Amino acid sequence: MLDMPVMLLLVIIFALVFDFINGFHDTANAIATPVSTRAISPKVAILGSAFLNFCGALLGTGVAKTIGGDIVKSAAMVNANVLVAALIAAILWNLVTWWYGIPSSSSHALIGGLVGAVAAASGFGALSLAGIEKIFLSLIASPLIALVSGYLIMLALLWIFGRFAPSVLNRSFNKMQILSAAVMAFSHGSNDAQKAMGIITLALLSGGFIETFEVPTWVMFVCASSMALGTAAGGKKIIKTMGTNIFRMSPINGFAADLGAAMVISLATFFHLPVSTTHVISGSIMGVGSAKRVTAVRWTVAQNMLMAWVLTIPLSAAVGVLIYKVTLYL
Repeated sequence: MLDMPVMLLLVIIFALVFDFINGFHDTANAIATPVSTRAISPKVAILGSAFLNFCGALLGTGVAKTIGGDIVKSAAMVNANVLVAALIAAILWNLVTWWYGIPSSSSHALIGGLVGAVAAASGFGALSLAGIEKIFLSLIASPLIALVSGYLIMLALLWIFGRFAPSVLNRSFNKMQILSAAVMAFSHGSNDAQKAMGIITLALLSGGFIETFEVPTWVMFVCASSMALGTAAGGKKIIKTMGTNIFRMSPINGFAADLGAAMVISLATFFHLPVSTTHVISGSIMGVGSAKRVTAVRWTVAQNMLMAWVLTIPLSAAVGVLIYKVTLYL
């Protein structure tokens, strides 16, 4: 078996790879709506999103502490092999879904991989059921809240601006949509980048390199940088699914969807809750489309996405178990 410093290095490397893939896998979450409505070019949107992802990732560490402290009962029950297995499982799932253009959840993949690897290593008794329940509730409730938020925001905008000509609305909301997308990109970084921070910090704590679960500054910086670089690499396949296949949007629709999603993600980050930005923006888009008319939403696409979401946690957990068994021979 590889010694502890080598395994710790592998945890850090795979955590940064996960953040990088998360960046290009979830790029669409922040910029799909303004790109699909042609409010901004894909290149400018991706670079701007990368910068704002980086800034958002440095906002705090509350979500990192939830990921690292609420899934397992004690850091002593986790070793580097477990964390490597969890990260590889999440990375593999992200790559498969990215390749096929399926907007599944990186958060679900990481949590599923970690639950599976911990259970394989120490049994289900090592898992903190109360903490997992809290995380699962936030993952389930957040897209539903986003759907309602998107619906209500769109209704409010239609009530306020409905009397204006569509051409006037499109010109005005083209610019406003860039602002809402920027807020969405910042909130995405503030929640998603912290998940890898939590894994690295948990590895440092379980290995005895730090005494308390406090995310080191260097961990925050490297995770923020990795996600930003991944975001800059882009994710055009998922942009198409998120931006046009669910519901064909105009600028006012894109503004409402981004604003609703950003509000939900920011609120979750404030309460230190990990959420799936993919689920949240998808829920918000569906809510916005439903405010126009229910039949405007392509529910068959939504059903396919839901199926991928439902399968993510159990499949990534199963992969986590298998990868952990393999790491025992390293």
